Amino acid sequence: MEANVQGGVQVRNVVTQDFEIGGKTLTFESGLLARQADGAILVRMGDTAVLVTAVVAEEPAEGRDFLPLTVDVDEKMYAAGKIPGGFIKREGRPSEKATLSARLIDRPLRPSFPKGFYNEIQVLATILSVDFKNQPDILALNGASLALLLTNAPFNGPVAGVRMGRVDGSFVINPTFEEMEKSEMDMIVAGNRNAVLMVEAGANEVSESDVVSAMDQAHKAIIELCDFQDRFKEAYLKENLASEKIIETPLEDLSYSEIEEKIRQFATGKLKEALRNPDKLARERQEELIEDETVAELESIIEDKIEFVSKVLAKIRKEEMRKMILDEGIRADGRTPTEIRPILIKTGILPRPHGSGLFVRGQTQVLSVLTLGTVREEQMIDGLGVEESKRYMHHYNFPPFSTGEIGFLRGPKRREIGHGALAERALLPVIPKEDEFPYTIRIVSEVLESNGSSSMASVCGSTLALMDAGVPIKAPVAGIAMGLIKEDDRIAVLTDILGLEDALGDMDFKVAGTAKGITALQMDMKVEGVGSDILAKALDQAKAARLYILGRILEVIPEPRSELSKYAPRIITVKIPQEKIGDLIGPKGKNIRSIIEEVGAAVVTIDIEEDGTVFIASTDGLAGERARELVEAYTREPKVGEQYMGTVTKTTGFGAFVEILPGKEGLVHISRLTKGRVPTVESVVNVGDKILVEVIDIDKQGKISLQALNLEYRGK
Repeated sequence: MEANVQGGVQVRNVVTQDFEIGGKTLTFESGLLARQADGAILVRMGDTAVLVTAVVAEEPAEGRDFLPLTVDVDEKMYAAGKIPGGFIKREGRPSEKATLSARLIDRPLRPSFPKGFYNEIQVLATILSVDFKNQPDILALNGASLALLLTNAPFNGPVAGVRMGRVDGSFVINPTFEEMEKSEMDMIVAGNRNAVLMVEAGANEVSESDVVSAMDQAHKAIIELCDFQDRFKEAYLKENLASEKIIETPLEDLSYSEIEEKIRQFATGKLKEALRNPDKLARERQEELIEDETVAELESIIEDKIEFVSKVLAKIRKEEMRKMILDEGIRADGRTPTEIRPILIKTGILPRPHGSGLFVRGQTQVLSVLTLGTVREEQMIDGLGVEESKRYMHHYNFPPFSTGEIGFLRGPKRREIGHGALAERALLPVIPKEDEFPYTIRIVSEVLESNGSSSMASVCGSTLALMDAGVPIKAPVAGIAMGLIKEDDRIAVLTDILGLEDALGDMDFKVAGTAKGITALQMDMKVEGVGSDILAKALDQAKAARLYILGRILEVIPEPRSELSKYAPRIITVKIPQEKIGDLIGPKGKNIRSIIEEVGAAVVTIDIEEDGTVFIASTDGLAGERARELVEAYTREPKVGEQYMGTVTKTTGFGAFVEILPGKEGLVHISRLTKGRVPTVESVVNVGDKILVEVIDIDKQGKISLQALNLEYRGK
C-alpha cells in the first residue's frame, strides 16, 4: 500500500462514509485527525461534530483484576462560539452533562471486552462543534465503538446507540433539541447485534408497553449501525495499513484443577450456608472467615496461590447464589423472586429543613432533605446544551459509612452524579411549573445504609420530602430495582435486588414512575440473549412493586401538606408590564433599594424577570405583603377619579405638589385646596402633610391635576 503524501506530509488515506438513520445523516471520517491514536473517528450530524479517540496499552496493567477502561467527554466551549465563564477563561472540570455522557459511553463498552483483559484503555470524546440542533452524546457513543474497532484490542464490538423520542404518538430516532421539547420521552438505547446492553431514559408517565416498543425499534436501528461500523472498518483497512501495535490478549486462567477441586470440597457447603444469612455485613464476615479457613486447611497444597483461592471461592459463591434462586426460588435474605423487603417510611424528621423524608427498604436507608429557595438561586448552566438554568436539582451522596467502610470525601464521583441525575429525571415530570410554584427546589438524598437499590430508595425518599414540604407535585413517584438470573433457558426476574444480586446477577434494571406510568429507567445488561419478553416481564413486576410502594407512601402522607414550613420563604408573584420594569427598578436600583429598606432587607428579596414577572420572597408574611403593595405602587398608573392618601412634597405660590404613588406626583392648585379662597398654600398644608386627594385630570404629557378632599383653612 503506497504512502499518501500531501504537501510533504505523509498522511493516512481519509475514509468518509455517510449513514442515514431516522431521516438524518451521520457522517463518519477517519485518517486525517489524531493520527497517533490507535483509533480515531470524527462523527458529524449537521454542524455538530465530535472527535473520538481510543488508545490501548500494549501490556496488562500490573496489580489489576478489572478492566481499566477510562471514558471522558471533553466539552470545548469554542464548539458553541462561547468563552468559558468565571475568572479562569479555559475549560476546567467536566460539567455534569459531560460526566453523564461519559457514563453512557462506558456502560455498553465495558462488558464488550473479554474477561481477564486488563490492559489500560482510554476513550476520549472531544466535542469540537455544536449546532444546538443535534445532540453530541449519541455521536460520541457510536464514534467510541468505531474507534475501538480500528485498534488491535480484543473488542467484542461493534456497539451502537440511538436516542428515542416520541412526538405526537410516533417514535423519532435521534430527535433534535427542538423535537425533544415536544417529546414524551428521552431514551438512549445501546447494544450490539444480539441484545440491548444499556438503557437510560426519562419519560412523562409512559406505559410499560410503550417502553418495550421503543426498545425494540431502537434495537433494529442499532443492528443497522453495527453493520455499518463493520463496513467502515473494512473500507478503512483497504485504504490504510492496520496498526502495528501488538496488544497482549489475556491468557487463559491456569486451571489448577486439583487445587480447585479440594477448595470446592472444603468450602462449598460453608458458602451455601453463608449465602442464606440475611444480614449483609454478617454474611460478608462469614465469607472472609471461610476464605481464611480454606487457606489454613489447604496450606500444604496452596503454597503461594492465595489469589487463586479467592477467585475459586468467588466463583463458587456466584454459582451457589444463582442455583439457590433458580432451583429453590429462594434468595439470600429468604425472599421469593417477586417479594419486596420490609419498608419503613417517616416524614418531617428534621425540624429546620423545609421538608424531609426517610425511606428504608431492608438494609437500604435513604434520608432525602428538601430546601426551597428563590428564583435567583436556580442553577446556572455554562455548557454546550440549550439549557441555561434549572430550578429543580437532585443531589445524591453515598458516604463510605453506608457500607461500613472507611473512605475520603472528595466530592461526588461519577456514580453519585449519575444516580442523582436518574432521581432528578424520575421526579421532574411531577414538579409543578414555575408559574404555579415559583420556587427553586433542591433535594439532597443522603444514603445512610446501603444494600442495593439506593438510587431508587432516593426517589421514594424524595417524594416524601416534596410532600412533607408542601410542594404541590402532580403525583407521588416510587422506584424499584429489578435483577435477572439467567442460565441457558432458565430465568428468574428479581424484584428489589440486593447488592449481592446486583454484583452476581445478569441485569440491573431501575424503574421509577407514578401510578399512571414510567418517568425514568436505567438498565445495564451483563449477558446477551435477553429478549423483549424478559424485559416486558421485568417491567410488569416493577409496576406491581411500584404500585405497592406508592400505596405505602400514601398511607403515611396521603397528599402534600397544605402549609409550607414556617422556615421556608413565602414567595409572592406580581406581574407588571414589561415597560414598567425600569420604573420599578428606578435610577441605579433606587426604588428596589427603597422597598427593601422599608420592609427589612433581612427578610425580603425581590427578583424581576425579563417578562415582567416579579418574585417577592419573604420569611415574614406582613413584610412580603407590604413589599407587594410597594411594587404595585411603583408600577401603577393613576387614573382620573381615583383617590389617594398622598404626601405633600413641595409648596409654591400657586399650589402644592403631592406624591400619590412612589415616584409619581400631581399638583393641587391653590384654588382646589379647600372650598373657599385661601391667602396662601401654607395656610392649609405644609411639606410632609398626609392629605387625601382625587385625580381630576391627566394631560397628554402625563401631568396630573389633583383635588384635595376634606381640607380646611387654618388661618383666622
